[in-house]
Amino acid sequence: AKRIEEAGADSICIKDMAALLTPYETERLVKALKSAVNIPIQLHTHYTSGLASMCLLKGIESGVDVIDTAMSPLALGTSHAPTESMVAALQGTEYDTGLDLKLLTEIREYFMTLRKKYIDSGLLDPKLLAVDANALIYQVPGGMLSNLLSQLKQAGKSDKFEEVLKEVPRVRADAGFPPLVTPTSQIVGTQAVFNVILGERYKTVTKEFKGLVKGSYGKTPAPIDPEFRKKILGDEQPIDCRPADL
Repeated sequence: AKRIEEAGADSICIKDMAALLTPYETERLVKALKSAVNIPIQLHTHYTSGLASMCLLKGIESGVDVIDTAMSPLALGTSHAPTESMVAALQGTEYDTGLDLKLLTEIREYFMTLRKKYIDSGLLDPKLLAVDANALIYQVPGGMLSNLLSQLKQAGKSDKFEEVLKEVPRVRADAGFPPLVTPTSQIVGTQAVFNVILGERYKTVTKEFKGLVKGSYGKTPAPIDPEFRKKILGDEQPIDCRPADL
């Protein structure tokens, strides 16, 4: 965090894309960051596991400067904690946002029409607006869940959703535990979908997954098993330097 501040960052964002933060972990993390740097700390977490509101409140009490929320019609599930609920929770305290709940209600009405429109069109699946505590086990980010379900629907395999969720951590482990943020989340997720719907792991390997294993996206947090890399790359040599320097 200090190196980030020294590099000239204006703020640091804790991005919990997979909704894995717990309230007391949030408290420890925010306090540690606030004691280490002087720039603002932002907290971004999803509601997938059901812990977001509690994490935000603990973060606020620990000194976080900014929290990310969503208007209630499009909140919860793979989205964020509801804006209106957080505003109400903080009213009359030292953390009062000063936002007017009555005005927020007017904004809410606008998003209610969008919610209905997107649900009716099939673009928004109500399943993704529910809490799934299994996220703490599968460790799949909210945006990635949406993409996985969309891919399976297009393939007529939406019944394989749970199976794909179990496959994602296995693919991630094979690939050296890359962080599940864009673009690596889509790369790992798409490969997991192929592994499941084709009935054989790595029968088909996407160009992007091959690039991930090769090192085209940089060094992975954990080493990749040489035999697995050979299986994916064949005779191609892995990249052992910073890809941008090639």
